[in-house]
Amino acid sequence: MTTADASWPMDETDDEPRGPVGKAFRLSAADSLSLGNALCGFLAVCVLAWSAISSLQEGKPFAADPRFFGTAVVLLLIGATCDLFDGLVARKFRASAMGAELDNLADVISFGFAPAFMVVIWAGFNQRIPFMMVMAAAASVLLAGVIRLARFACVKTKSGDFMGLPIPMGAMTVVSVVLLFPPSVATVLPIFGVAYLMVSRIEYPKPKGNLAAVVLAWMMINVACLTIWAAGLAGGDTLIKVGAVMQMAIVAAIPLRVLMFKREKRKERKAAAGVG
Repeated sequence: MTTADASWPMDETDDEPRGPVGKAFRLSAADSLSLGNALCGFLAVCVLAWSAISSLQEGKPFAADPRFFGTAVVLLLIGATCDLFDGLVARKFRASAMGAELDNLADVISFGFAPAFMVVIWAGFNQRIPFMMVMAAAASVLLAGVIRLARFACVKTKSGDFMGLPIPMGAMTVVSVVLLFPPSVATVLPIFGVAYLMVSRIEYPKPKGNLAAVVLAWMMINVACLTIWAAGLAGGDTLIKVGAVMQMAIVAAIPLRVLMFKREKRKERKAAAGVG
């Protein structure tokens, strides 16, 4: 055996990971919330799939049932609440070694794949819309969400805000389009716009302090409105439309406010340069 051969087992051992590997298998309270988020996304997909499967088993043309969509959206909102709290819990108590990875993987399921699948169920059975267009819109939501999460892990803004529309807000905006409009070519197009906002460089404020409380209250109100709507109670249709319109308005207003702020800053710099 040569010297190189003799050293080979030792080289292989040196390549093995070192450090407290056992700690990576310990789930923290924050990890449990991340797993709850992933489970909610999975259950939302199952509910939507069952809505189509049950119709096909009965031999009926598929029509989106508000009860199934309402249940799926409530599950996504519960997942979003878990996502909002897992970071707070991790900072307050203990974060595990795999906390950040679990958070991102759960977000891909709940706010990437689940809303993309919802788009397919919403518009994929409509003969007036090209199926490839529906698939492209759904794929854009999924891929934009994956890119958004990967960039979030690698890029930090100077202000500490989010670069691009946060994926939970993007998912809720896609859901708002699905709930507010019947499927058509014109109503599928805004979904591409949501995907663009997620991968854009527009900065969105990070929910902290009072803003985090407002976001949580907004989620709870949406859950209540969706429950009323799915139960078929009086005023449910109005509530769901108001909530969806407000969600879309908030997402659209923030980029406009950022553009106006940048324009004001440019004017101030030009005025200062002129005075100098």
